[in-house]
Amino acid sequence: MKEMRQIEIHTPVIHVAGTETEGCRQFLGIPYARAERFRYAKMIDQYENTVDASSFGNSCPQYRQFFPQLDNPERLFYHREFREGLAFRYDEDCLNLNIFTPLNAQKCPVAVFFHGGGFNSGSNQEEPFRGYEMAKRGIITVFVNYRVGIFGYLTHEDIQKEYGRDGNFGLDDQRTALLWVKKYITNFGGDPDNITLFGQSAGAISIQYLCLNHDNSGLFSRVFMMSGAGLFPRFALPRRAEDTREYWLQLMAKAGCSSLEELRRLDVKAILTAAQDMKNERKDTVYCTMPVIDGVLLKKPVNELIGHPVRTGCMIGFTNNDMYAPLMAYIGCKYGRDNDAYIYCFDRDAPGDNNGAFHSCDLRYIFGRLAQSWRPYTERDEEISCQLMDYFASFAKTGDPNGDGRPDWQPCRNGRLHVLKITDKKTAMGRVPYPKLCMNMIRKGNPKA
Repeated sequence: MKEMRQIEIHTPVIHVAGTETEGCRQFLGIPYARAERFRYAKMIDQYENTVDASSFGNSCPQYRQFFPQLDNPERLFYHREFREGLAFRYDEDCLNLNIFTPLNAQKCPVAVFFHGGGFNSGSNQEEPFRGYEMAKRGIITVFVNYRVGIFGYLTHEDIQKEYGRDGNFGLDDQRTALLWVKKYITNFGGDPDNITLFGQSAGAISIQYLCLNHDNSGLFSRVFMMSGAGLFPRFALPRRAEDTREYWLQLMAKAGCSSLEELRRLDVKAILTAAQDMKNERKDTVYCTMPVIDGVLLKKPVNELIGHPVRTGCMIGFTNNDMYAPLMAYIGCKYGRDNDAYIYCFDRDAPGDNNGAFHSCDLRYIFGRLAQSWRPYTERDEEISCQLMDYFASFAKTGDPNGDGRPDWQPCRNGRLHVLKITDKKTAMGRVPYPKLCMNMIRKGNPKA
C-alpha cells in the first residue's frame, strides 16, 4: 500500500473524513447504530458532527479479550492466520463498519460482508478483511461488526416482556447494518439496489437466516456463503428462544446476578469470566449462544423455512478440510442444487503445513491478501486468487461470475448439481472429492499450529 492521504465526503446527511490511497478510498469504524447492553440496536439516522473514519472501530467484547488461550493449538492456528500483529480495541460501543470504495465511485455494486467466529467471536478488523482489490474491480465492500457471544445472543423473559421477542441481538445488528447501507451507501458512490451479502462460517449462516425471512425481500440481490451454506444438521438447528433461557439463568447465577438489570450493570470481565466457566462446564454452549427462533427474525424452525428462501442469486464455497468437511460439502451442495447456485469446492491445500484447505482458508484468496500471510504462496495461488476475485466481482455486478476468459463456471439448474473444482493444477468443473474430504476429517481434524 502506498501512503494514505486524508479525504472527506460531505453530503447533507453525512460528513465523513477517511483516507485515500492508489485505487481506493477507505472509511473505517463508521458507527451505524447504538445499542445499550441486551437491548436492540437503533440505527443512526442523523450525524451532527464529522465522522472520523481514519482508524478501525471497537470490536465487540469476547472471550479473546481476556482468555486468548493461545496454548490451544486451534486457537493459536487461527490467531496466526488472521489476527497476529493486529491491535484490537474491545468495547460494547462496537456497531461500526468499514467501507472501501473505488476512486470517484458512482453507482457501484455493493458487497456487505459478515465475519465468522461461531457467533462467539470475530471482528471486521481481522486480516484479510480489506477491500483494496475489490475496489480496483469496481466493487464497494462494507465489513460489518455485530454483537457476539452473550452480548449478541442472551435470552431472558424480561427482554421478551419489553420487546415482544428476545435473543438475536447480533442477527438484528446485521439487519440494521444492512438497512444503514441501503440508506447511506449512495453517499459513498454505491448502488443501494445492487447489494450482495457475503460472509464466511457464522457470517455465512447468518446470511442464510436473513434469506429465510421474507421481510428482508428487496434488501439485497445476491448472496455468497463461504463455509456455511445449507445450515447444520437437525441436532444443531436454532432452538426456540425460551428453550435457551435456562442456560443464561445459570450463567447469571454464576456471575452473582439475580436479575437482568444486575447483569446489565455488571463488569464486562465478570460477564465473560462467567461465560468462559459455562463453556468449560456445559456441552451445549454452542447451541445456546447462537441465533434462536424468536418469531421476528427467525419466525419458525429453520427446517420448515429452508425450502422457501428469499429468491436471490447465490454462490456457495467450501474447502477440502472444512469444518466436518464431507458434511459441509453435502449440505452446501444440497442447498445450492435446490437454489440454482454457483458452487465451488476449494481443493488446493494451503502451503506451509499439513492442514490442507482448512476452514476459511479461501478468505485470503477472495480478498487478494496472500502477500500479508506467513505462508509461502506460489504463482498458482496468485492465479487462483485473481480468478476468485474476478468471479466474485462479476457476480456482484451481474449475478453471473463468468467472463474475461476465466474457466467456465456452470450453475446448478433444475436440481442438477454442478461444481467448480479448484485444485493444484487447474480450475474447472468437476466432482466433489468426498473420499478425500472424509479422510481429511479423520486424519487432520481441526487445524494444528
